[in-house]
Amino acid sequence: GARRRKLLDYLKDKSGERYESVLKALDLRK
Repeated sequence: GARRRKLLDYLKDKSGERYESVLKALDLRK
């Protein structure tokens, strides 16, 4: 949802590498 997208955008701003790690983590949690 929008909340998730906003969070991902925030993390992407902080660090591109961390952003990818978060995406992988979210994928595993599905």
